[in-house]
Amino acid sequence: MKYILAILLAALSFSAQAGAIEKLKTFIAATHSAQANFTQVVQDQNGKRMQSASGVMQFQRPGRFRWTYQKPYEQIIVGDGAKFWLYDKDLNQVSVKKLDAALGSSPAALLAGSNEIERGFVLKEAGSREGFEWLQATPKAQDSSFSAVLMGFDADASLVAMELNDTFGHKTVLRFSGMQRNPRVSAQQFQFTPPAGADVIAGD
Repeated sequence: MKYILAILLAALSFSAQAGAIEKLKTFIAATHSAQANFTQVVQDQNGKRMQSASGVMQFQRPGRFRWTYQKPYEQIIVGDGAKFWLYDKDLNQVSVKKLDAALGSSPAALLAGSNEIERGFVLKEAGSREGFEWLQATPKAQDSSFSAVLMGFDADASLVAMELNDTFGHKTVLRFSGMQRNPRVSAQQFQFTPPAGADVIAGD
């Protein structure tokens, strides 16, 4: 009994002391699907708020995800394993492209992609801040729209924040709450059919 307790204490100690890269790998290995509420704030080069939104995100690896923006506008982003769909309700417009082309080295690949994250990103520790352990993921692909992605993890190796720096100097700050790991998610959540009458724009 003492031996088992010692192993458990050691494991808990490791989890608390592990860096963000190790926590990312732990999160990915143990999390095949997830659901969470999110808030999103876009800032300009001076840190001024340009846009804010909130909604619910879900993913199921590999390649399936759904981001539903509920406020202040309605927008749905879906990856069905083969295609990437973006539906803007206000514009009644749907954009669709091959999933591989849309993911590439994008932040969605960090969550819904395969386990081989280091194939598309260079990872490095980014220290502690706000009580979280942070890592920086830099895309290897030259054509990525993001220069770097920061990911923050809590002591339980749960993802709580992402900060996306784009090539225009803007920063998108995402905060997650109510994270559920490996919930039962209907396969229909990751399917999308353009609404009748919507303009559909197909990309490469």
